[in-house]
Amino acid sequence: MFKLKEYYAPDFSKEEFVNAPNAVLKEVEKDTVAPDDYHALSIFPEYFKIDGTWLLAEESRMDCVPVYEDKKIYVREFRHLKVGDFVVCGRSEDASEGIYVHANGFRETESEKETFAFRQNKSRETSYTRDYDEIVALLKHEKEHGKIVWVMGPAFSFDSGARDAFSKLIDGGYVDAVLAGNALATHDLEGAYLGTALGQDIYTTENVPNGHYNHLDTINCVKKHGSIQAFIENEKIDNGIIYHLEKNHIPYVLGGSIRDDGPLPIVYGDVYEAQDKMRDEIREATTVICMATMLHTIAVGNMTPSYRVLKDGTIRQVYFYCVDVSEFMVNKLSDRGSLSSRGVVTNVQDFIVHVAEKLGV
Repeated sequence: MFKLKEYYAPDFSKEEFVNAPNAVLKEVEKDTVAPDDYHALSIFPEYFKIDGTWLLAEESRMDCVPVYEDKKIYVREFRHLKVGDFVVCGRSEDASEGIYVHANGFRETESEKETFAFRQNKSRETSYTRDYDEIVALLKHEKEHGKIVWVMGPAFSFDSGARDAFSKLIDGGYVDAVLAGNALATHDLEGAYLGTALGQDIYTTENVPNGHYNHLDTINCVKKHGSIQAFIENEKIDNGIIYHLEKNHIPYVLGGSIRDDGPLPIVYGDVYEAQDKMRDEIREATTVICMATMLHTIAVGNMTPSYRVLKDGTIRQVYFYCVDVSEFMVNKLSDRGSLSSRGVVTNVQDFIVHVAEKLGV
């Protein structure tokens, strides 16, 4: 049975908080430009003393700034700052400037490391049996109590078993949003339309004649129909990740890349618009699982806090997983400053098939 860790708020009756000064607020004088000595947020819960009261920034995001407005702390990207906004300023995090970063609210402390020990970082040799059990238990809990966001690279599109496994997760209610790029959707739709991904059969891996045209033909056909929905209906598409997302009315955000072919009509070509749309989905996410996409994973990692304030005011942990065949990638994300971030070094196609089997979907 999965159980969320309890959140322990700071004891603001302590002398260090009672005697702390109010945080300094400075007004923005030019759009997109923060005042000197602005405070940059982290992934942890942060509190700011305003008029003698400690206020929590309810939606923290890394590399953003806290703005005081309507007696609340809001989180803004620099590009969204407007003249007249009041930004919290100060660089210390120990309450001495009215700013307190609460990095261990879930009482997660690293176990003492031996001076010499094997496999202290994640590797291909690490045992992941417990991780799989925890992920499955977490997903079952989140299906009823949270929001599960998946961040996906195109590797799934190239394997029929992985496409089927993730489709079953969608139908089973274990997917609340997907963040990806043009490639995932293009090759998944190519698989549904022509049975290939980049011209290679998604089951036999055989290259088909003129297969290098297939992804372009797929994009062209989608654009001819005007939308993915119309393409699915008119071409009688009945399988694949995008098909099941559309069937179950699950939102997905496709952020564009300078190397994209086409791209598909739904892809956001403006990177900042894509970022805003991704953040819209992350804003209520309680579990994020990133698989085989380095740039999207780093981007989502930066915009995902380690906590979430629920509608009833309680604070719960956000779970963040990185799954990749690259040890460098997994350890880079596991080292992002939160012990709730976990890494699994494995082929993502095998990972998703195994998770689907353990969930019984």
